Amino acid sequence: MIVTLIIICEVGFWVLLAAGLALRYGAKMPRTSIGVLLCEPLLEIVLFVATVIDLKNGAEPDWKHGLAAAYIGYSVALGHYTVKWVDVCVAHRFAGGPPPSTPKYGAARAVHEWKIAARWVLAALIAMALLQGAVWYVEGDGDVGSLRMWQQKMLWVIGINVIIAGTYTLFPKKAPAAPPAERREDLLSKR
Repeated sequence: MIVTLIIICEVGFWVLLAAGLALRYGAKMPRTSIGVLLCEPLLEIVLFVATVIDLKNGAEPDWKHGLAAAYIGYSVALGHYTVKWVDVCVAHRFAGGPPPSTPKYGAARAVHEWKIAARWVLAALIAMALLQGAVWYVEGDGDVGSLRMWQQKMLWVIGINVIIAGTYTLFPKKAPAAPPAERREDLLSKR
């Protein structure tokens, strides 16, 4: 049941996002679109409540409960960022808005990567907190090994994201060099 609900929540997230953006840019109803987009956190609440009820009814904690915690962590920490990014892309494509701008080089790219890493770290910490709550909730009544395993996976998520951001800091990508002035004039004259 939990896996089905996770799939329903994921599909619901994208359906609500598409409906909200269609209302904003297609139907020119920005206030209604905000109302639709504000319904997205309800999906996480439904998933959280269903997971707690499943555990309360005696379900053995397993990978499904860990996946639910990871999904909730992602949605809370990165959901708003995802919505904003998709909104910018849709505005650019269908409403003449500016193109999405992600820094590509140097310190600006490193700062961007650290911000993304911070969001992933927050997602992992939220998932770990939810998993710890589940461990405390069922510890005496069942095996919590799979929940502990998911907590370890969240530590990997943190480590991988810190390493990725660190590489952009230690080895910043440099902007391509502009062609020398003489070569540039030759290139322009050939056109």
